[in-house]
Amino acid sequence: MPANSRPTSKDVAAAAGVSQSTVSMVLSGKWPGRVSESTAQTVREAAQRLGYRPNPAARNLRLGRTRTIMLVVPAITAPFFAAVYTGAARVAVENGFSLVVFPWPLEADGPFSGPQEAIDGMLASSMGEHSLEGMRRPVPLVMVDSDPAGPAPTVNFDVAAAVGDIVSHLRGLGHTRIGHLAADINVWTFRSRALGLADRVPGLVTGRAAISIAAGFETAMALLSSPDRPTALVCDDDTLAAGAHKAARHLGLDVPGDVSITGFDDLYLAEALELTTVRLPAERMGELAMTHLLAVLEGRPAEPVVLPAELVVRRSTGAP
Repeated sequence: MPANSRPTSKDVAAAAGVSQSTVSMVLSGKWPGRVSESTAQTVREAAQRLGYRPNPAARNLRLGRTRTIMLVVPAITAPFFAAVYTGAARVAVENGFSLVVFPWPLEADGPFSGPQEAIDGMLASSMGEHSLEGMRRPVPLVMVDSDPAGPAPTVNFDVAAAVGDIVSHLRGLGHTRIGHLAADINVWTFRSRALGLADRVPGLVTGRAAISIAAGFETAMALLSSPDRPTALVCDDDTLAAGAHKAARHLGLDVPGDVSITGFDDLYLAEALELTTVRLPAERMGELAMTHLLAVLEGRPAEPVVLPAELVVRRSTGAP
């Protein structure tokens, strides 16, 4: 081996008196049942003596892999998606992968006009069923908070149970006129919340808004200004609930004396406003989604997962 040159697997093979494929098997931990313990020990000692370290980049290039996963989210600033990322990144790093975040849609043609060429797999959170149609080539995929009847394994929270818990809580307080401040986004998770409420609340009054405090304020103003206004507003998101809270104050209504307000997610905003809300297991969803994707990459089955959500009762709900 020339002086000052980096030792290669070929050098290790020559020093150990074995083939390069045997070196690769031993150093990747895939030798049991294929070579003897003594041969494996000889290879390890030769590698240590030569100071050999595998080159992950070269190995990945040889295998046609980047060991990079892309997490696609509708908004990179939303705390829910930050928690999904945190959980997924932890599992990715533990398994030698990196995780990058891609906001959707970044451009008019969506996120699938090229980035997937440099990734091994994809996690997609809270996306519409048709979002994947622009992909140039299919990649291993797991979806979070998405339609379980869609094109890939899913990790979701129990939407129906969460909605049922909210309605039971409000009815237990004595509310009969319940309104819905719905997120104006046509994806499975929000459609499921709307259907769950409509099934449980006859005559449900609904107003739709983009997920922002300003949009929630405007829509809640209309709902709470009606002659037969609801005594409780179920909001699809804590940000919308904050807008509804602002609208109630603007109209001189007491929360919860005149109107009860609930949210979804349990963001920091919910704690600050003392909102009754649904705490979603976002970080755990990210962990399981990444675990499922690793299974898909290895050709193993990945069954759909449904996690429980938790109703957190605070001061924004009370008897009408």
